[in-house]
Amino acid sequence: MRQGIERNEFVVHYQPIYRTKDSSITGLEALVRWNHPVRGLTGPDVFIPLAEDTRLILPIGDYVLRTACEQLRLWQQSSSSASLRVAVNFSVRQFQQPELVDEIRETLSRSRLDPRCLEIEITESIALRNADSALRMLHDLRSLGVRISLDDFGTGQSSLVYLSQFPIDSVKIDRTFVRDICSDSRDAAIVSSVISLAHQLDLNVVAEGVESEEQRRMLEGWGCNEMQGYLFSRPLSARNMSELFEQKSPGK
Repeated sequence: MRQGIERNEFVVHYQPIYRTKDSSITGLEALVRWNHPVRGLTGPDVFIPLAEDTRLILPIGDYVLRTACEQLRLWQQSSSSASLRVAVNFSVRQFQQPELVDEIRETLSRSRLDPRCLEIEITESIALRNADSALRMLHDLRSLGVRISLDDFGTGQSSLVYLSQFPIDSVKIDRTFVRDICSDSRDAAIVSSVISLAHQLDLNVVAEGVESEEQRRMLEGWGCNEMQGYLFSRPLSARNMSELFEQKSPGK
């Protein structure tokens, strides 16, 4: 893995996030892949746990943040996508860095990306490690102007507490709940209730893992703001994402 970092074998792919009401692309989630010389393109489930254990998640995470910000800025300059945002996932170890806020500030400055176009995604497990410390960090990040998203919502232990106490802008409903909303009344009740509660708290709601038209219709009926998943697009390389933007540009 160290050699992979040195050889620039890690790449960033982007999964578009679509606005429910008009199917326009409103954002992108940056997802790291390892272009392994033997195994080929490898997903994060294979290498992220090891990266966490060895602290290599720190240089990998820095690379993803820097690349995502620079790439989004290029897309904004070359198309009518000035309002697009990019979401970057942060691990527990990354989030524990005392210099994290300064590093993000410097990355935004170098890329000349509007802070409002960067969304920091954290999971509930990060907040559970040290709620007081996490709360201070989130307020510091918000002071930069970036957006905060609570990822994998519903899989933690105290979701409702965090919704009311943490300075977040969006919640992302985990794919494990979205997967069975058409066949499991309990999952349907959970998802519809989360959407309703989030709206009462003036939060944006993104549904992950949308794979069927039936799921899309149900989520739209409940008022889900945005969706992402294989129904719309798999994660794409920067080149393929550029082609998708070109296809969706006016006059195409």
